[in-house]
Parts: sequence; C-alpha cells; structure tokens
Amino acid sequence: MADGNIVMTHLVAGYPNLEESRLAALAMVAGGASYLEVQFPFSDPIADGPLIQGACTDALNEGFSTDKGFEFLASLTAETDVPVFLMTYGNLLMAPGVENFVERAAESGVAGLIIPDLPYDYDEGLYEAGKKAGIPVVPVVIPGIDEERLNAVLGMTPPFIYTAVRKGITGARTTIGEDTVAFLDKLSRSGAKVLAGFGIREKEQVDLLAPHVHGTVVGSALVEIIGRCAEEKRACSGEVKAFVESLI
Repeated sequence: MADGNIVMTHLVAGYPNLEESRLAALAMVAGGASYLEVQFPFSDPIADGPLIQGACTDALNEGFSTDKGFEFLASLTAETDVPVFLMTYGNLLMAPGVENFVERAAESGVAGLIIPDLPYDYDEGLYEAGKKAGIPVVPVVIPGIDEERLNAVLGMTPPFIYTAVRKGITGARTTIGEDTVAFLDKLSRSGAKVLAGFGIREKEQVDLLAPHVHGTVVGSALVEIIGRCAEEKRACSGEVKAFVESLI
C-alpha cells in the first residue's frame, strides 16, 4: 500500500485498446495506486458520465468482449500485486450466468467485484456466488440511502463498501460537504473499508476525504488523460503515472 493517500484508480478495459489500457494500468501502479478498478465496458453504463460512457463505446467498437476482458485481467493480475477489482453492470453477468461469471473472475485473480446495479436484495445470486468463489462482492451505496437499506447492507459485514460522495453520475467535479463527511464516518464506523468516489480529480479532495475513508476512487480524470493521449496518438504512461503521484 502507498505511504500517503490510498487511491483506487479506475480504467476501462480495452480503452483505447487492450494493450494501451494494460500500460495505463501499470502506470497507475507505478504512480502509487493502492487498488485498480477495471471496468468491463457495457453499452448502457447507468452510473457513468459522458467520459466513461464514451470510453466504453470506443472499447466495444474496438472489439472488447467478456472473454478478452478476463484474459486482460489474468494478464494484469500476473503483472502486479496491487489488488484488482472488477467493475461492470449486471447484464454482462447474465449471458454466461452469474455463478460462471464470478468463477471466471476469481480464476483471473481479481480481489473483488463491484456491480452497482445488482444490489443485495436484487442480486440474482451474486453475493452467494461470491462467497462460493471466495471473492468479495463490494456493495455500492449513495448518500441519502434509506436507513433500513443501509443497515441491511452493513449487516452483511462486507470487507469493502463503495460509495459515491454525491448522487448522480461520474465525471462532474464534486464538492464535499459536512453531510457527506458525516455519512462517510458512519460507514467507516461499521468496520468496512470504505472506498469513496465520483467527481474526485484533485489532491485537495483526496486529502479531505482521507481521514474519513479507507481509500478514494479516481476515475473520469484518468479516463480523460488516456483519451487525450489516444486522440493525440502518443503514449500516456508518463502522464498517467505523474497524475496518480500527484494525488498521493
């Protein structure tokens, strides 16, 4: 783990192509990322803003498939000891079957699953499959969640909880208020390792969140860098590494 802030960095597998996304992931590790969140692109990513939606579309147009995604993960987890979490949407689990998908994720070496649209009470067997495969499923909550639902999530004693620091989609810059901090403190008192993201793109924000969470998730800002490099047809590793370093 990093000596400074704990940061989970996000990337879209296959954006702008699998090799470039692999190099970006390794640059994030070199920059000091404590966790990698690898998104399998999906055509209708409901929680994502325009940047990540566009990256998903480009990756799919580039020929990304779930099979290629698992090959990518297996290769990546063989190259780094930094825990890799797989993030995607429920539809991608349905075609192969939830249990089969989770087993393949475990075989590829991922440390956890983040599936925002399969909550604990409509999970299609995801949490049970995770237990069976020995891979934790990370529940996703947002500020303003109903108290009863939140207590039910915390009652599962998950090792990690993923939370947005505001309602809405990814991308737009987030202002962190007292209510958000109080919510994060409540989550952290549960004993779960809280990972907080959505609109985090500056060290000032990471520093502000650090006393209240286990780690901060940074996604759109990195996808933006990777996209800019691809558009200008230049390597992005140096810029990605420097940006992650700047957060820690």
